[in-house]
Amino acid sequence: MAIFVYAENINGVYKKAAFEAVSYAKAVADKAGDSVTVIAINPTDASDVLYKYGADKVINVKDEGLKNFSAKAYAQAVGEVLDGNVIVFPHTTDASSVAPMLAISKGASLITNVIAAPESISPFQVKRKAFSGKGYMHAKADASNVVITVSQNAFGIKENPVSGSEEVKNLSVANEDTKVINHEQSSGKLDLKEAEIVVSAGRGMKGPENWGMIEDLANVLGAATASSKPVADIGWRPHAEHVGQTGKAISPNLYIAVGISGAIQHLAGVNGSKTIVVINNDPEAPFFKAADYGVVGDAFQIVPALTEKLKAFKG
Repeated sequence: MAIFVYAENINGVYKKAAFEAVSYAKAVADKAGDSVTVIAINPTDASDVLYKYGADKVINVKDEGLKNFSAKAYAQAVGEVLDGNVIVFPHTTDASSVAPMLAISKGASLITNVIAAPESISPFQVKRKAFSGKGYMHAKADASNVVITVSQNAFGIKENPVSGSEEVKNLSVANEDTKVINHEQSSGKLDLKEAEIVVSAGRGMKGPENWGMIEDLANVLGAATASSKPVADIGWRPHAEHVGQTGKAISPNLYIAVGISGAIQHLAGVNGSKTIVVINNDPEAPFFKAADYGVVGDAFQIVPALTEKLKAFKG
């Protein structure tokens, strides 16, 4: 059973999610007694960064036609190189659109949002998120081939260095379905889905003019910022920061929620967090039931005080 993994990159630079996917593939390979082969499309990063997490071989696909992302074209490219029973994808926006297309073309089982190492290899059975993150299930693959996506920050990045090898594969995949008219990329901000710490806030902030203290706390912690759906809907924060059932689902190591009541739709997007801290002046706020730590009080006093304490602690 050969274990393959798709390593996603942005402008040639590997994402953190790629390292987690390779780490997961290594765990599967160890259980199966096999090796890990990485497939990367037009990377500029050296393959050494993937060997660090257990990649025995890296196949660098070179194709000028794949400079613009297309799920269909990327699935075709991966399919042309793939020669294994298991392929691991990170559960990112792009990779999650490639995985089902590849599964269909290969007649493989598709298991998404995986959060743990497989319970068995043959048949392939694994724990995954279900019901928009509100529950879990144990999924078993019916087909001999399986395509899986690993939920970000669920398995974690695990160093397992090996002496890997590299192969360059030149392809020419037709990519005529997608035409990029304009490309804008945010800079200077952490990727919310890859962030290990997230500071989020809701309508308890009373207005967008008060968001400075949330950003100050995030800066001290090296965290990404997020918001509840109502805050994004009324324009206080960009929709890219909205986490919840209809927004982004995240699994940081630490999630700090300020002035968010904790409706079930919001919890569906953050209940994969390792530790949840809630700051709210309403002791009956539903979020406290899901919190590991709770602070009942005025956020306008607590958050600045916490920020100052953290600054002092860091020196």
